[in-house]
Amino acid sequence: MADFKTHVTVAAVLSTSLSVASFYLEFANAYEAALYALVGTLGGMLPDIDADESIAIRLVFRLFGVLVAGISIWVWFDDMSYWHLGSLGLASYCAVRFPIQWVFEKLTDHRGVLHSLLANVLFTLVAVPIAYHVLGLSAKTAWGVGFFIFFGATIHLMLDEIYSIDLTGMRIKRSFGTALKLTDWQEPLATALFVVGCVLGWIVCPPFADWNLLLAVN
Repeated sequence: MADFKTHVTVAAVLSTSLSVASFYLEFANAYEAALYALVGTLGGMLPDIDADESIAIRLVFRLFGVLVAGISIWVWFDDMSYWHLGSLGLASYCAVRFPIQWVFEKLTDHRGVLHSLLANVLFTLVAVPIAYHVLGLSAKTAWGVGFFIFFGATIHLMLDEIYSIDLTGMRIKRSFGTALKLTDWQEPLATALFVVGCVLGWIVCPPFADWNLLLAVN
């Protein structure tokens, strides 16, 4: 299994290269290309959020906590004083960072269903609606964010499989096949929940018609 530094470095290099290519092909402007490189790198960390002691889970939940805190402040901005808004933001962040993360750690096993292509699809179909409905990005940019999330997460799985092959000793480690898989069939309930999550995510995603229209305009 590749370490955290390898995952981040490779995801960053490949995502940046692809985002630069999207800029030169006029698929994305400079701002969007930078955003794609960033979320592609983040995607390269996501499959390891099921490892309780990993850097990835701490970093991802901190970022998610900041996002939830920001949304909470934005929603109640006109109805609360600055002091109350600050308290609400802090409480929202702490709720994500501690009890929600703790529950998540208890319910997940490393290299389980979160280490699969199904999970990568779920990451994508969660990222796209957030980018579109919450952050107010265009349909094209939101789908671009989703694609780079999926790209980075899949790079992570591929790296883990590559590192499962010991080329020096010409042998395959026992971990081979536990990363790049469709889903973890030993977790049928989790798999079913992920499928439901994908369906719900797809429903609230912006339609491809909007994406194609904006792509044609750009």
